[in-house]
Amino acid sequence: MSGRPDSDLTPDTQTSPDTAEGAPETTEDAPERAPEDAPEDLSEADDQHDDEHDGEHDGDLLEEQARRARWAAVGTGIVLALAGTAAALLRVSGTAPALVPFAYACGAAVCALAAVLGARGRTRRALWAAVAGVMIMALGDRFD
Repeated sequence: MSGRPDSDLTPDTQTSPDTAEGAPETTEDAPERAPEDAPEDLSEADDQHDDEHDGEHDGDLLEEQARRARWAAVGTGIVLALAGTAAALLRVSGTAPALVPFAYACGAAVCALAAVLGARGRTRRALWAAVAGVMIMALGDRFD
């Protein structure tokens, strides 16, 4: 006993009397062929052919996703940097304490760094830099 649930079942090793004596098998006695052995139509054969080349399409898909992630990181970094710069300029001209525009400007600089990192393909680092830049700008808002 090997521990498998079907290990105590006996295999079906009986032969029919016709095949045991060497008589030719008829189509009624012949075992049915599995669908993997012979596809019924060409569409199944095409599906098997497509499965062999899925690795090439997966590579194209991954490249497309990486390109989109880079552009998203760049766009997000640029938008956040512009927003932080605008907030810093607005706060400098007002009566806010000096720490407020400084925090906005630093947050904008970190978001600009996120845009550069995204352009270079460092999307994970760009994401974290954008989060850090927004947190720094939130500190400036808190001090206001």
